Amino acid sequence: MSRAADDLTEVLAVPGRAVGFDDARWTAMLCAALAERLAGTLAERLAGVALPDTVATWCDNALVQAAQERRSALWEAEMARRALAALGVPVVLLKGTAYAAGGLSAGLGRSIGDLDILVPRDALDAVEAALLAAGWEWVKPDPYDDAYYRRWMHELPPLIHTSRDRMIDVHHTILPLTARPTPDAALMLADSIVLPDGLRMLCAHDRIVHAAAHLFADGDLAGGLRNLWDIHCLIGESGTDGLAARAAMHGLEPAVARAGRLAHALYGTVVPEGWQRLTVVDRLFRRRMLAVDGWGRDVRRGTRLAFYVRSHWLRMPPAMLARHLWTKWRR
Repeated sequence: MSRAADDLTEVLAVPGRAVGFDDARWTAMLCAALAERLAGTLAERLAGVALPDTVATWCDNALVQAAQERRSALWEAEMARRALAALGVPVVLLKGTAYAAGGLSAGLGRSIGDLDILVPRDALDAVEAALLAAGWEWVKPDPYDDAYYRRWMHELPPLIHTSRDRMIDVHHTILPLTARPTPDAALMLADSIVLPDGLRMLCAHDRIVHAAAHLFADGDLAGGLRNLWDIHCLIGESGTDGLAARAAMHGLEPAVARAGRLAHALYGTVVPEGWQRLTVVDRLFRRRMLAVDGWGRDVRRGTRLAFYVRSHWLRMPPAMLARHLWTKWRR
C-alpha cells in the first residue's frame, strides 16, 4: 500500500523530510494532500524548502486557492455579521473561519468551506428570521429532515445564500442533542473572545475541545488529517495547561485526550506525558485517518464503513437510530 498519507503527516510535521523525494513520491503525497484538503497547508509548510520546479508551481497554485477561500470565508462572516447585528446576540465563528479571523496558525493555508457560527439557543428563531430576510434559503426543504434538525441536532438545517452560493451552519451547541456528551454551550458563549469587528471566537481551550469533539465524538473521521492538524496548531499556540479540566467541564475529556495522543503520534505535538502513548483503539483511529492512497483515493473500505456506522451510533440511541435509518431508507 502507498505510504502517501504517512509522508504527508511527516512532512507537515518536519518539512525538510521531503528533500530527496523522487517524482513518484512527490506525486503521491500531493495527491493525498488534495484528497485531505491539506494542499494549502502543505504549501505553507514547504515555504523555504528547496522544491522541484513542478512542485513549487503546485504550491503556488495551492496558496492562491487558499487565499481565495480565506477572502471568501471572511467576507461571508462579514455578511452574516451585518445580517445579525441588529439582534444584539453573540455570534461566535467556528472552525476554519475562526482560525482565519483570529490570525491563528491553524488558519495558514487552510481549506475553508461553509461558514459555521454558534449563537444562543434562545436566539435561534430571531437568527433564522434575520438570515432568511438577508437572502439565505433552506438547503433541505424536506419536512422530515427539517423536523429532525430542529428536534435533535446541534444546528439549524443548513442554509445557502441565494446569490453568493455560500452555506452557513447555525449552531446552538457543538454536538447533537442525542449524543452522549453534553457540552456546556452557555459556558462556551460566555467565555468567547470578541474580535475587532464584533464577531467572536471560542476561547483557546474551547477551540481545542470543539475540534476534538467534531473529530472524535461526532463524525466518521472524514477530513481527519486536516482536523487533527488544526488541533496540533491550536495546542502549539495555547498549550495544554488546564485543558483536561476544561474538557471535563464539557464531558469531552476522552475525546480531547485521544486528540492529544493522535496529534502527538502523527505530528509530534507537544502534549503531557500521559497523552504520548497510543492505545489499541487509538491505532484503529490512526488507521482510518491514514486511509488514502497515492492517487488520493479512499482505501480500507471496511475500516471506513466501521467508522461510518460508529458515527451514527454516537449520534443517537439504537432504537432511535433504527427508526431514523428506516425512515430515510423508505424516503
